[in-house]
Amino acid sequence: MAQKVQNQSSEVQALAQNWPIAEALLGGTAAMRKAGTTFLPKWPGEEKESYEARLATATLFPAFGRTLGVMSGKPFSKQITLGEDTPDKIKTWCEDVDLQGNSLHTFAAMMMDEALGFGLAGILVDYPRVSGARTLADERAIGARPYMVAVRHSQILGWKAQRSGGATVLTQLRLAETKEEDDGEFGIKHEPRVRVLTPGAWAVYMPGAKAEDDWVLEEEGTTTLQVIPFAPVYGRKRAFMDGVSPLLDLAYLNVKHWQSQSDQDTILHVARVPILALIGGDDPGVDGTGGTQLTVGASAAVRLPKDGDLKFVEHTGAAIEAGAKSLEALEDQMIQTGAELLVQKPGQRSATEAANDAEANKSELQRITEGFEDSLDQALQFMAAWVKGPQGGHASLFKDFGAATLTEAGAQLVISMQQAGFITKATAIKELQRRGMLAADIDALMELDAVQEEGPALGTVGAD
Repeated sequence: MAQKVQNQSSEVQALAQNWPIAEALLGGTAAMRKAGTTFLPKWPGEEKESYEARLATATLFPAFGRTLGVMSGKPFSKQITLGEDTPDKIKTWCEDVDLQGNSLHTFAAMMMDEALGFGLAGILVDYPRVSGARTLADERAIGARPYMVAVRHSQILGWKAQRSGGATVLTQLRLAETKEEDDGEFGIKHEPRVRVLTPGAWAVYMPGAKAEDDWVLEEEGTTTLQVIPFAPVYGRKRAFMDGVSPLLDLAYLNVKHWQSQSDQDTILHVARVPILALIGGDDPGVDGTGGTQLTVGASAAVRLPKDGDLKFVEHTGAAIEAGAKSLEALEDQMIQTGAELLVQKPGQRSATEAANDAEANKSELQRITEGFEDSLDQALQFMAAWVKGPQGGHASLFKDFGAATLTEAGAQLVISMQQAGFITKATAIKELQRRGMLAADIDALMELDAVQEEGPALGTVGAD
């Protein structure tokens, strides 16, 4: 059956299989609960009411979201810099690069978060339609200029590409978007649309009059560019327009923790409620009126027959302790999995790189950041092309965040999480102790009290 304009292509469908887990984890506890049995299966024979009660009390340990926030922020811990070859007008445009008040630094940080979380996103460089302007000079006179548009993972519906001049280029791109329309006197509504881009042209499709109708052409037009001004942004790049989140394994571990935490909470709930057991009591009879009568209270007494016994049966706690250790091991494994992005790994070394170990040994996050810089450079070049400029310039990001070992990377991630406010200082000390970075006999709370007594750290006190 022919591909419809509003449907995902088979390539996008393959990529999209990994998106729901990241979307749910980033949505927090509410989104995970809403997903129901997708990520928290029912136990065999579990009653509906019991499952709903268990689901309603489940809480998420947000390891995926926290790690994503730290990792996507690493390249932006210092201000993005534009090369000397970047034209002054483009530098000015980058102060409000998307015409929504976001600088290139802020815009790029959001795109890095999207790419690391889902594996594929993109930057569309658009140009406003100007009525009445006939020449480029007319457009400049009224302030028209190119701007960047963030394309989220879920907006990409499909594409066509071909090899040209030794490179793979897009010949068609379909993007899902919405059109804002009035809904009564005070409300607004967002109607679905699909934008189809081809070199030098564009078209917008809208749903037909009936739900079962094919989508129809709403409007179309031409552009002055003979290329599609779209720069793909990748997480872990596998091929052209093909990327996967480098934190996908962490996402699956986080779901496992979500399930295990629910089990642990359930067994804790059961263990906290002791069961009163009556051994050797009288038979209540057919009508239930006879037998031993129980009245539980501080001033109550129970008459038991000879050799009878009455006691509370409580959980031994062995399963609780095993569950707690399992959760702790999972949390440590999640931190280690996220930290692997920072560990420097030898790559393929050229003759030039062989003389430079810093260049040859890079962490995966450093390599992703270099690819992200290429995407920004491509977007800057599209901005220049819109105004017939020869050069768009280059953008540079901070990349000096690699770690030599997994232990060092894990410690770096723990410290970054504490500095970002994701965990407390006491938790950070305990995590560093578990990794052998601090002595095991250090008491976290006493250490923090001692730090307070010492006063502010050197260099943190400013003059009035």
